[in-house]
Amino acid sequence: MTWLRALVAFVAVSVALVLQVSLFPHLAWDGIGPDLCLLVVVGAALVRGPQFAAVLGFAAGVALDLAPPADHLAGRWALALVVVGYVAGHVVQRGSRQGSRPGDRPSATAVLATVAAASFVGTSVFALTGIVLGGPVGIPELLEVIVVALVWDVLLTPLVLPPVMALFRRIEPDRSLA
Repeated sequence: MTWLRALVAFVAVSVALVLQVSLFPHLAWDGIGPDLCLLVVVGAALVRGPQFAAVLGFAAGVALDLAPPADHLAGRWALALVVVGYVAGHVVQRGSRQGSRPGDRPSATAVLATVAAASFVGTSVFALTGIVLGGPVGIPELLEVIVVALVWDVLLTPLVLPPVMALFRRIEPDRSLA
């Protein structure tokens, strides 16, 4: 990884983190807001692949775990975003092998489907680790959290992913997947 790509990833995650913990709690529905860090990791996965996105997911997850007002055990978001980055990166790699030419950008439908799947997986991993580690959340509440987070993430996809993907694509464009 070049220092420029690392700097851009740091800035993207930092901006997403600040917005996620400062602005979006005021817009949350029933205490559930969008996962901007998750969207940044998915954007990186769609452009750079699973290895870069998993590392970025770990860094973003640790930052999210430690950012105030963290009310959970550290490591839960890190695990969730590592899985999201890895899975989303493999989905786009597999899609590029089946029918599309290398360098083709994923369609809007493919991006939305990837975000929806990543949101489901990431929120599920985060919520299930909370249950395993003794959290007070029951299954009905867990399902509500997953559905509301998924809707938030899909609604914000058109606003967040195009600039994030363009940013990662501009850095070393010859090495991007899409």
